[in-house]
Amino acid sequence: MVPDFEVFALRYATVQRQRRENFIADPDPHEAPMPMDYFVWVLRGAGRVVLVDTGFNRKAAEQRRRHFLRCPIESLSLLGIAAADVEDVILTHLHYDHAGNIDKLPNARFHLQEGELHYAVGRYMAYKPLRHSFSVLDLKLMVERVYDERVTFYNGDAEFAPGIELLHIGGHTQGLQAVRVHTERGWIVLASDASHFYDNICCDAPFPIVHDVGAMLAGFRTVVRMADGPDHVVPGHDPQVLQRFEPLGGGVTEVVALHRLVDR
Repeated sequence: MVPDFEVFALRYATVQRQRRENFIADPDPHEAPMPMDYFVWVLRGAGRVVLVDTGFNRKAAEQRRRHFLRCPIESLSLLGIAAADVEDVILTHLHYDHAGNIDKLPNARFHLQEGELHYAVGRYMAYKPLRHSFSVLDLKLMVERVYDERVTFYNGDAEFAPGIELLHIGGHTQGLQAVRVHTERGWIVLASDASHFYDNICCDAPFPIVHDVGAMLAGFRTVVRMADGPDHVVPGHDPQVLQRFEPLGGGVTEVVALHRLVDR
């Protein structure tokens, strides 16, 4: 039997944007606010805790003019998790908002598509539009973890553990991966930046930061196909996530349980 995992989204930052900034070609091109939220995710079950992505820190927020709400690693304490207890981290890709703070996880092993590291330190980084979303300091730390034998590489789709699967998507970056997780309500897919917003998928409208537009469009179909329904796909940056899923409770408003929908 496939185990069920609890899956939590933890919001740690946000930024104000206009709708036109979030699409290459907006199918609904009216001028309107469309803010972007920043999340990390926690998978808990079958006797293990897995962190998906590691966010950025306050200094990066200041440099990139993001509104920093809290340290995403310190926020794990809201779920009763200490940073030193995290043994596995799935990195969906190496952009600054998904792969910072790894120095705050002293005992973690990092799980990454091999092609993503090749992309992040390879020839495409000669182009400013493609390297803009990476942090050289974060990449240096990741290379150090490789030399410390604390990185597991994957080449394509893989079973991470019973109930957790990695889906190589590409598109946004060369080695972007989504995470498929079995929960009490079926298989959900953490799309990460395979789809920043629900509207990217629903409108077949790619996000502007992209390595391969065709792969991004194909990725929309992959995450939908691999989820057990439309409400089982969780985009990487959409503020609607906090409204669609059950809050943690106890006065905590920035953490929601993705394995439980809000009753409508």
